[in-house]
Amino acid sequence: MDKQPFLSAIEQICEEKGIAREKVIETIEMAIAAAYKRDYGRKGQNIKVKFYLETGKMEIFQVKLVVDQSMLKTEEETEEEKRREKEIEIEIEKEEEEKRFRFNPEKHIMIEEAKKIKDPALGKIKKVKPGDELEFPLEVHEEYGRIAAQTAKQVIIQRLREAEREAIYNEYKEKEGEIVSGLVQRIEGQNVFLDIGKATGILFPEEQVFNDRYRPGQRLKVYILEVQKDSRGPSIILSRAHPKMVSKLFALEVPEISGGSVQIKSIAREPGSRSKIAAASIEEGVDPIGSMVGQKGTRVLAVINELGGEKIDIIKWSSDPAEFIKSALSPAKVTEVEVEKKRGLARAIVPEDQLSLAIGIRGQNVRLAAKLTGWKIDVVSEKRVKGLEAEKTKETKFKKTKKTTAPAEKKPKKEKTKKDAKKKTKKS
Repeated sequence: MDKQPFLSAIEQICEEKGIAREKVIETIEMAIAAAYKRDYGRKGQNIKVKFYLETGKMEIFQVKLVVDQSMLKTEEETEEEKRREKEIEIEIEKEEEEKRFRFNPEKHIMIEEAKKIKDPALGKIKKVKPGDELEFPLEVHEEYGRIAAQTAKQVIIQRLREAEREAIYNEYKEKEGEIVSGLVQRIEGQNVFLDIGKATGILFPEEQVFNDRYRPGQRLKVYILEVQKDSRGPSIILSRAHPKMVSKLFALEVPEISGGSVQIKSIAREPGSRSKIAAASIEEGVDPIGSMVGQKGTRVLAVINELGGEKIDIIKWSSDPAEFIKSALSPAKVTEVEVEKKRGLARAIVPEDQLSLAIGIRGQNVRLAAKLTGWKIDVVSEKRVKGLEAEKTKETKFKKTKKTTAPAEKKPKKEKTKKDAKKKTKKS
């Protein structure tokens, strides 16, 4: 084997495909073993190859398992199994499934025979026990050249493709939940395919932003939502609609987030329309909102532009539910927030002129605030609250009056006597 071009090819494969050198050598060994078994092997043989990349030389071995009588089936069991196999005309290999198996001289060697074998390196008998594996050198045929090399080449190409797919899968699996830059490759129906480096990702309709317009050659940032294994290679699902797309874009623009002094606590998003972000400062003296907005709004504008003009509200996170809800309803000014922790309900009281702003167009502001805080929020005006309180007070007074005002006592009627009846008769 001309080793120099071969070595150069291996090194090139490792570098270009990002595959470990050991993985390539292992693949070559498996390919050569498969080719040897096909051309020169016998049924049941377990072939192992040791390939030395530096020299280009190889050694071929037949591997046998050391067994004792307790590991084997009895003659009766073996005969019965042979009879069943003959009846259904198929070969049944159950060695891996059953504790005991049929002895095969190509795969097994009895412990008594194994103990007679000398170790060439030590020059003495090997110490072996049942379950050990012994390697027996096989002849490397001179004609094991063109045909075997061609077979090996085909298997190597296949295995390297598999190794490459595995390497790409592992690389992008580690990038799940990260932002990458992609180039729009093609558009098929509503699905958009992007070149993201060593692989192609897919942007399904449900992961797209409704006002985005895609064209081949367009470069944009995408969020790696999920990486799945597929027979044709890794399937990489991308997103531009996921809430974490926003937080990851801010992490790219804001050093305080990537540095850990500012933390995004929660996000509520309606892709392409509006997002609300709750941020907190981990380090004293750092303003979370100011850090994310940036000087003259440069940082937040960079994110808005990447998201196609999506509006972004940044609020300060608070551990106090009432304060958090009050901030979440911004830009509306909230007078007071009443919370019912057991039921997870909150009532936000706002001035009359702030009611529509607090609720938002088609309820968007209060809906996003509820998602952001995790509370069910009911927005009411001060006027409405006063009206409800007045009605309540009126009702309470009415109930009290009803209880305290007792009915006037009725005088008992006198029973009519016979004398009274006579007097009445005389008068008439």
